[in-house]
Amino acid sequence: MLKIFHNPRCSKSRAGLNYLITNNLEHEIIDYLNINLSANDVEKLVKQTGLQVTDLVRTQEEYYKKNLKDNKYSNEEWYKIIAENPKLLQRPIVIKDEKGVFAQPPEKINDLI
Repeated sequence: MLKIFHNPRCSKSRAGLNYLITNNLEHEIIDYLNINLSANDVEKLVKQTGLQVTDLVRTQEEYYKKNLKDNKYSNEEWYKIIAENPKLLQRPIVIKDEKGVFAQPPEKINDLI
């Protein structure tokens, strides 16, 4: 089963969810803004996608612009920062077993099926 880390207020996240629904793909919605992700959870998501942690940081968020821009952080620091500020996590991220994709565009979900 696919798991989508979803923010219903985000149009790109809604597009990812709609792709799952339209293609009749069995899925579970993870409301990551309300489940208290740990730094370990964030690290696992990053590893599952095969991306760098900085590739999954939403640099357009106000918190990033005010507090993080132009600073250098280790991967471990980024995991903690994202866990404490989950709005910074790019979305949607879709996981199947131990592999994941940052599903922008939603068609990237095909890499998992």
